[in-house]
Amino acid sequence: MTEALMSTYNRLPVSLVRGDGARVWDADGREYLDALAGIAVCGLGHAHPEVAATVAEQAATLVHCSNNYRIPAQERLGARLAALSGHERVFFCNSGGEANETALKIARRHGHDRGIDEPNIVVCEGAFHGRSLALLTASGNRRIQAGFEPLVQGFVRVPYGDLRTLERVAANRSNVVAVLVEPIQGEGGIRVPGDAYLPALRELCDRHRWLLMLDEIQTGIGRTGAWFAQQHAGITADVTTVAKALGNGVPIGACLARGDAAEALVPGSHGTTFGGNPLACRAGLTVLDVIEREGLVARAGALGGWMLDAFRQRLGEVTGVRAIRGRGLMIGIELEHDCGELMRRALDAGLLINVTAGKVVRLLPPLVIDDQQAAAIVDGVSSLVEAFLREREAAPA
Repeated sequence: MTEALMSTYNRLPVSLVRGDGARVWDADGREYLDALAGIAVCGLGHAHPEVAATVAEQAATLVHCSNNYRIPAQERLGARLAALSGHERVFFCNSGGEANETALKIARRHGHDRGIDEPNIVVCEGAFHGRSLALLTASGNRRIQAGFEPLVQGFVRVPYGDLRTLERVAANRSNVVAVLVEPIQGEGGIRVPGDAYLPALRELCDRHRWLLMLDEIQTGIGRTGAWFAQQHAGITADVTTVAKALGNGVPIGACLARGDAAEALVPGSHGTTFGGNPLACRAGLTVLDVIEREGLVARAGALGGWMLDAFRQRLGEVTGVRAIRGRGLMIGIELEHDCGELMRRALDAGLLINVTAGKVVRLLPPLVIDDQQAAAIVDGVSSLVEAFLREREAAPA
C-alpha cells in the first residue's frame, strides 16, 4: 500500500509494530535494539507505561481545545520548561520546525522593533533547522534546498565554530539581528564545537545587541547530560527551541524566550491550531517528571561518556575511522568513506542506527538503556564498522 504515499523517504524494508523500552519488534516478530530512538524522540523508550497511561487518561478527558481559552496543562508545562531553562516565556507548537519558525519570526520582529527594515540572521554551514522554505534556507545543506528556489532572503551563512568570521560579519553588516545555531550539529554529523564557542557567541551577541537563538531540538531534554546542551557552557540563550524528546513521540514543540525576545510576539502576530493542546502538554509533563525522578539527565552524561570511551578503545586506531565524538547519548563515528549501507547491515544484525552527513554513524539511544544494552550497541556497531572497513580495504581500487 506504499503507492498511496508520497515518495519522500527511502524506507528500510521493515515494518515496526511494537516497542518496549529500547527494544522494538517488526511485523514478523523479529526483535531489534533501538540505538536511534526515532531520531532522538523516544528518550524514555517505547511504550513507556506512565506516558501511555497519561495519554489514555487525557484522551478520555479532553484531547483538544482552542488557544482562545486557557489550557492548564500548557501553563504548567510552560512554567516547568522556563524554570529548567532559565527562560521566561514559552510558545507551544507541534514540531521542531514550527519552533524554529517561531524563533525566526521573533528575530525579525526584534529587528523591526530596532528600526532595521531588512533584518538578517546568521546561520551556519552544515546546520539543519527544518524543511519549511525559510528553514531550508537557514539549513546549510544544498541537497535539501535544490529544487525549491527561490530561497528566502535574510540569512548570512558562516562556518560552524568559526568566531573570526562572525566578528567580520559584525564589523561589516549593520542589519544582523540574531544568530541561530545548534549547540551540537546533529544532522551535520554530530559536530561538537570547542568549549569556548558558545560563551564567545553569548558575549558577541550581547555586544552587538543580537539575539542568541539555540536550536536544541535534538540536544534538549537531557540528551547530552544536561537538560539543555547550552548549560554545559554556563550560558542562557535569548531564544531556545525544543521538540523531539519533549513528548516521547507525542508531537509537541516549544520556543522558549527571555528578555526582549520574550515580549516580541503579541496577540495576532503568531498562533497555532493544535499547538499546546491538553494531550501533548500532559505527555510533556509526564516526560519531565520521569526524567527528573529517575535521574536520567545525569545518567545520559555518565553512560554516554562510557560509550564514547568504549568506542574509542575499540575503533580509535582502526584505519578508516576518522573521528569519534559526541556528548552524552549523542554519539557520532565518522568514517573516511560514505557508509549509508550500514543502516541496512545494522538492521540485518538487529540494530537500529542512522548514518548522517554521508559518512557519520549517528547514535541517539533512549535515555533509559541499561548497561547491558549500551555494551551491546558498542559491540554491535563496532563489529559492523570493522567489517565494512575491512571490505573497503580489500576491494580493488
